Amino acid sequence: MITGNEIRKSFLDYFVKQGHTVVRSSSLVPDKDPTLLFTNAGMVQFKNVFLGQERLPYVRATSSQKCLRISGKHNDLEAVGRDTYHHTFFEMLGNWSFGDYYKAEAIQWAWELLTKEWGLPKDKLWATVYLDDDEAEQLWAKISGLPAERIKRFGARKISGKWAKPVLAVRAARSISIVDRWPAT
Repeated sequence: MITGNEIRKSFLDYFVKQGHTVVRSSSLVPDKDPTLLFTNAGMVQFKNVFLGQERLPYVRATSSQKCLRISGKHNDLEAVGRDTYHHTFFEMLGNWSFGDYYKAEAIQWAWELLTKEWGLPKDKLWATVYLDDDEAEQLWAKISGLPAERIKRFGARKISGKWAKPVLAVRAARSISIVDRWPAT
C-alpha cells in the first residue's frame, strides 16, 4: 500500500516536471492574513497573489499545505469522526497558476496524474464542475473521455452524499476529480 509520504512526494514531483516551483507549507496561523485564525485551505498562502497585492518570482507553484478546519465556512467539526474523510487537521495538495495556465492544462494534468502516474481505474473516476462552468465540463469530457453522467455540477455548497466519498480528490480549475469507492449497485 502506498503511504501518505509517497503520495505527497509523487504529487509534488509530478508538478515539478510540469514546471512548478515547490512551495513549503506556511504556518497553520497565517502571518499575512488577519481575517483567518487558522490556515484552512491550500490557497491561503497565495491569497495576496490572487488579490493582486503580491507578486512572486514564479508563475507556477505546487504545495502540500497543512490545514486546520474547525469553524466558519468550511466547518467540518460536526462531521469529524463520523466518516473516513472529515478531519480537522490535514494536508491539502495543490497546484497553482498565477496567470500562466488555466482549465485545459489543469484538467489534463489532473487526469494524467490520476490515471497514468498513479494508475487509478478510469471506470471509478468522476469529475465535478462548478454549476455554471460549461467549459470545464466540456474539457473533462474531451480530455478524460468520461461519460456525461460521471461529470457532475455543483454550486457553492458542500457536496454531500455519494459524491463526497473520495479516496482522493484532485482539483482542476473549480472542479474536482473523485474516486468512487462505493460498491457497484
